[in-house]
Amino acid sequence: MEGKINKQLKKVLKKIVKEAHEPLAVADAKLGGVIKEKLNLSCIHSPVVNELMRGIRSQMDGLIPGVEPREMAAMCLGLAHSLSRYRLKFSADKVDTMIVQAISLLDDLDKELNNYIMRCREWYGWHFPELGKIISDNLTYCKCLQKVGDRKNYATAKLSELLPEEVEAEVKAAAEISMGTEVSEEDICNILHLCTQVIEISEYRTQLYEYLQNRMMAIAPNVTVMVGELVGARLIAHAGSLLNLAKHAASTVQILGAEKALFRALKSRRDTPKYGLIYHASLVGQTSPKHKGKISRMLAAKTVLAIRYDAFGEDSSSAMGVENRAKLEARLRTLEDRGIRKISGTGKALAKAEKYEHKSEVKTYDPSGDSTLPTCSKKRKIEQVDKEDEIIEKKAKKAKVKVKVEEEEEEDEEGVLVVEEQETSVKKKKKKDKKKHVKEEALSEEEPCTSTAVASPEKKKKKKKKKDIED
Repeated sequence: MEGKINKQLKKVLKKIVKEAHEPLAVADAKLGGVIKEKLNLSCIHSPVVNELMRGIRSQMDGLIPGVEPREMAAMCLGLAHSLSRYRLKFSADKVDTMIVQAISLLDDLDKELNNYIMRCREWYGWHFPELGKIISDNLTYCKCLQKVGDRKNYATAKLSELLPEEVEAEVKAAAEISMGTEVSEEDICNILHLCTQVIEISEYRTQLYEYLQNRMMAIAPNVTVMVGELVGARLIAHAGSLLNLAKHAASTVQILGAEKALFRALKSRRDTPKYGLIYHASLVGQTSPKHKGKISRMLAAKTVLAIRYDAFGEDSSSAMGVENRAKLEARLRTLEDRGIRKISGTGKALAKAEKYEHKSEVKTYDPSGDSTLPTCSKKRKIEQVDKEDEIIEKKAKKAKVKVKVEEEEEEDEEGVLVVEEQETSVKKKKKKDKKKHVKEEALSEEEPCTSTAVASPEKKKKKKKKKDIED
């Protein structure tokens, strides 16, 4: 596979060199080159040789006597598996399914432990309710129950190994004046059995956490440095494997675990979530709320690089993860310090905070607030009088100017009205002149016809009568 000559192959070829008169057919060109250099034996590699090798493999049972077909099939299968493992550089330490199972079991243990502890506190609380308020740690609570049992035994019990002296004295004092009910021995036995279960599960959980830490450092050391063991293991479990996680983009890794919130936001057309499982990383947790989105985006980008380096790289060191984490921490410090920096031309000058000094000022009583009369003297100075006169004159001039301006505006308006009236009168006169001119034209047209016509005697008589009457 590596193009090197094996010891057994060397022995066989040394025997062949003496008797060989034709070139040697080789399936691998690299191996043929090494044989030619070391043993001075001419080799051939071509498509014809590959076909010949395939024919030999298919007829291996007939060519090698004394080999059963079952043994040959098993040998071929084992050889194929070993070669594929060698090519993929397979290692048992690199199996990420163990991480997926371990983190899932760790989450299940946490849920079960919480349920058991709540049941234990509630159950024993009927007998000694004050103990739950005094001892807050769950494991210490269960160990105290396992060591003492009944409430009456607290007076003689020694709890210095589990509790400090002050808490021990408080527990003993509370046991004497407790308001709890009496419980039978059978009930106490069942409660103690539950306490032993809680202690055993918690011990197994610590052991499982150590196992998960070791596995994560073996499989994904750079991811472990970037986001921690638990967050890295949850990311791998959510994606299915380390290879599947390496295929995701940085934006996908950033919101991995918040799929419901993402699709709800897309459906309702609201802001999409900024982080998912990566929110529980220590770098995101120690930032201020306004910078969490930026840090989670940068952390996701660097984490994806670490995931791909761990999945496809041959080096198992965590140097790259340490370097990227240092860059992120420096970026975080600059973001946090930006709020303290003064707004200036460059933005690099730090705000200078003055040192606080307590200055006690002795204030004297001001008697000017007692009287409501004006404090100035009745006699005014000549300068004040002159200034007041000047101010009054200026105001009078301004008022006169305003009056003149208003009068001019009124005159302009009146002139406009007169002009409009004149225009309307001229228009009316023109209309009357037009009507008169039309009538005169009509009369002038009738006159020639009357002049040509001969006057009748009746009309002449009528005209004479009218003249006589008028006279």
